Amino acid sequence: MLSTLKKSAHLRRDVLASLVVFLVALPLCVGVAVASGVPAELGLITGIVGGLVVGFLPGSSLQVSGPAAGLTVLVFEAVQEFGLGALGAIVLIAGLVQLALGALRFGRFFRAITVAVVQGMLAGIGLVLIFGQLYTMADVKQPRSGIDKIAGLPRLVAEIATSSAALTAFAIGAATIAVLVLWKKLPAQAQLVPAPLAAVALVTAATAVAGWSVPRVEVQGILSAIQPPGMSDFASLGSLAALGTVLAFALIASAESLFSAAAVDRMHDGPRTDYDKELMAQGVGNAVCGVLGALPMTAVIVRSSANVQAGAKTKLSRILHGLWLVLFAALLPAAIGIIPLAALAGVLVHAGCKLIPVKDLLPLWREHRGETVVLAVTAIAIITTNMFEGVLLGIVLAVVKCAWETSHIHLDVHETTDGRLLVTLTGSATFLRLPRMLETLEALPHDRPVELDLSELRHLDHACRITLENWAQQRGTTIGVLAKA
Repeated sequence: MLSTLKKSAHLRRDVLASLVVFLVALPLCVGVAVASGVPAELGLITGIVGGLVVGFLPGSSLQVSGPAAGLTVLVFEAVQEFGLGALGAIVLIAGLVQLALGALRFGRFFRAITVAVVQGMLAGIGLVLIFGQLYTMADVKQPRSGIDKIAGLPRLVAEIATSSAALTAFAIGAATIAVLVLWKKLPAQAQLVPAPLAAVALVTAATAVAGWSVPRVEVQGILSAIQPPGMSDFASLGSLAALGTVLAFALIASAESLFSAAAVDRMHDGPRTDYDKELMAQGVGNAVCGVLGALPMTAVIVRSSANVQAGAKTKLSRILHGLWLVLFAALLPAAIGIIPLAALAGVLVHAGCKLIPVKDLLPLWREHRGETVVLAVTAIAIITTNMFEGVLLGIVLAVVKCAWETSHIHLDVHETTDGRLLVTLTGSATFLRLPRMLETLEALPHDRPVELDLSELRHLDHACRITLENWAQQRGTTIGVLAKA
């Protein structure tokens, strides 16, 4: 009897949670697709696959997958460079790469990526998203590169100030952002309606009542939007740039999904995530999205946290959210066509702001300045170059920082009773510390016998060993005890 009541309670909570997640996912699916430069329906298709395909698979039971704002910039660049037809091929191959990584049990290794790189990646994405969508809010064509988007802001301001059409569109986007910000200050009963849905609905209604003529979302229909990639699309991906794009899709989507899983695990006391299975589930989802020619997917922290906070207990909630998306796309497709593009741009500007860890920057700078530098360099590199190169630079910088911090070495010089100078080295002797070691050793008096004691070293790399042996030979001194390392 108790078991039956418990199952009934779980079912009720999962159904209610699925409705909340659906209402959060709907405007984001459409907005991410539009910002990525693809038909709005492709975002809905990815959301549906995230619910009805990935929702059934093992891994993380409560996190929800779909198109993510974090991949918007990369998708936009890929579509601009390779064309919309090649997007499905890129996503399909990226999904197969994720499947292979999961089968080889690489899932747990993504947890080793420093948080500073991930935060820098999200901050860079957020900044590019903000700068790009500001142009969409004003119905002005946005420049392609991040630097050009920043450099063009004065021109954008002038356009808004001198054009009534741009000012009207920008006001719609600004009103959307205002609703999103103020919605959290309303009573709890009002907040039962998700903020993105409320903002888009209110602004859309106000625009219709005012009779403003502004660009709106173009609707084609789910079935007509599905365009599986052909052989020519796969053939166009033979370049090094295309390979880099595929790897960027696979690695960034995987990292974002698994970091989201770690965050979701901290929100509930249910089953923990199996990272390898979750990685394979994401791979299956992206492979299906690729076959359908849709957007790539990741686990999305916004929907996942909404799912947990709404009381979801099993994976049924995320499956049902996919079903609600199907029903909406089938029964109310025209509802998408009345949404102003500026309203969706406002949602994404707000989402981009939330990707930037503003509150964490000052405490991080006080406690770990090196991590702050990694974060900032990663974000700036993404703005000035592209996603893949920015993340790669961040990872390299993090590795160099770690190597530098762990290669501490101390040289202690003291005189023995017989007049010799005994130099004891402690710590880790790596090539990064060679200049400092040689400066100290070369400053020793040349008229005194010297002996090196390396027994206290934790690590002695080949470069340091050879350099110290050469120095000792030139100096005519001895290395008393070699380090065990």
